[in-house]
Amino acid sequence: MMKNHLLFWGALVVFVNAVLVTAKDEDEQKVLVDNKCKCARITSRIIRSKEDPSQDIVERNIRIVVPVNNRENISDPTSPLRTKFVYHLSDLCKKCDPTEVELDNQVVIASQSNFCDEDTETCYTYDRNKCYTNRVPLTYGGKIKMVETSLTPDSCYPD
Repeated sequence: MMKNHLLFWGALVVFVNAVLVTAKDEDEQKVLVDNKCKCARITSRIIRSKEDPSQDIVERNIRIVVPVNNRENISDPTSPLRTKFVYHLSDLCKKCDPTEVELDNQVVIASQSNFCDEDTETCYTYDRNKCYTNRVPLTYGGKIKMVETSLTPDSCYPD
């Protein structure tokens, strides 16, 4: 009985240490990119070098979720399935939000990236806050009529 009791407490200590180490590792990670449109998340953290423990190195983690069964035209459910996904690290990491920068003792508003044309970005997922619609054929009374329908009703018809 005593042996089982000690085994239980030993397992509990190992479990608690594993949870604390995991929580510590997640806290030390810095999120560089969290692009929900491209389903990509890039984080970095400082770790000890395995080759030389006296040096620290930067570890980058890139997580890309490839959305299966997505359409070429996200607003058109009849368009062909998307089979090609393009991820440019430079595009994911660009920062287009205006920020204040001090130049020659003067504060100016600037973008941190040179190419910030929002229209060229291809999005692989629906923006939950955007209303997507499409025209679809509806047969009623033997007649076919084209009607506008919502693809994301929660965004198009708020409560």
